[in-house]
Amino acid sequence: MHSLVLILANKRYFAPSWVFASLNIMIGTWVLYIPRVKDALGLDDGEIGIALFCLGLGTLTSLTFASRVIKSLGVGKSTIVGISIFALLYIFPLLAPSYLLLCIALFLVGIFSCFTDIAMNALVSDLETEDEVHFMSSAHGFFSIGGAIAAGVGYFIIDHIEVPVYHIMGAAVVVLITNAFLAKNYIHIKAPVEENEGKVNLGLLKPLLGLTIIAFIIMGSEGAIEQWSKLYLEDVVQVTSEKTAGMGFLMFSLFMALGRFFGDGVSKRFGALKIIIGGSTLALLGYMLVLTAITYTAIIGFAIIGLGFSVVIPELLRLAGKVKGVSSADGISFVAGAGFIGFLGSPPLVGFLADMSSLKLSFMVLAVGSMIATLVGLVKMKNS
Repeated sequence: MHSLVLILANKRYFAPSWVFASLNIMIGTWVLYIPRVKDALGLDDGEIGIALFCLGLGTLTSLTFASRVIKSLGVGKSTIVGISIFALLYIFPLLAPSYLLLCIALFLVGIFSCFTDIAMNALVSDLETEDEVHFMSSAHGFFSIGGAIAAGVGYFIIDHIEVPVYHIMGAAVVVLITNAFLAKNYIHIKAPVEENEGKVNLGLLKPLLGLTIIAFIIMGSEGAIEQWSKLYLEDVVQVTSEKTAGMGFLMFSLFMALGRFFGDGVSKRFGALKIIIGGSTLALLGYMLVLTAITYTAIIGFAIIGLGFSVVIPELLRLAGKVKGVSSADGISFVAGAGFIGFLGSPPLVGFLADMSSLKLSFMVLAVGSMIATLVGLVKMKNS
């Protein structure tokens, strides 16, 4: 909780943390209207999966040039430019009159999603080094808060919104104004990310294999739940209220944020591996509740999954920075990159599985993933 107090008490740390929240405010608002986009364009689950793959493809494309642009502009200017363009671009998927234009819009969103992600993480890292403070974990907690804000606002107003683009335009205006006001606290920071940012050294796979597998699975599940939880509640659980269908992602985000803010203290007491095993096991329990397909039991399940996942990724990165024979920067970058690939790849995979069989089968596969993550964690603990 110390890092949260640090952020709330100082605009120098709150400003970049709010960029994390802003990113997920836009994503979370888009997620609310995926079912409407699907119906408006007459798409099936497989086609939605391909559209989400285009978002991921844009993100991967951004990795090829983002670090060079950020090096040129500096992390401060890159962060405010990235979040501003990102917020504006997310309006267009809800305006797309055709499937092709939807895919193109999501591809462009993906480019600036990755660009902003690299810039804001580099900014926080630089501030931590310069000021000798630690608030990266809580900054990521603000990402979850952004999702909770989007879902919470959506819960209260979605029944009154006939034109979805008005909602996301409102969210974009809030994001643009708040970040423009706060950017003066960091825009002058010019420290660039390293030129090799985002590149993957496959030679690190062997010493980091276990951590890489867990990161791929857990962040893959995060991406799947963010994009598909509402459709799951509507299609599988047969929830008829849009407000109630949005509660799954709201509770997932809220409990993930809570877990991250308290995670550092829990880690000091129990250790990283025990936290990873416990979190993955807790997520598996949450999936069991989600798969009952009973409305409020499933919503509680999403909350439990969020709580379980909340501590896993920060602890994986903590361990990755301490692997013998691997530099901390290389270890963290490699494991985070594997998780990022999972985050991008899982939403379209869920769509393909749903199109082949059912959305419930897709969530069964995600549950099996949590079980595998638990088993990998147990093997690592036994061998450590």
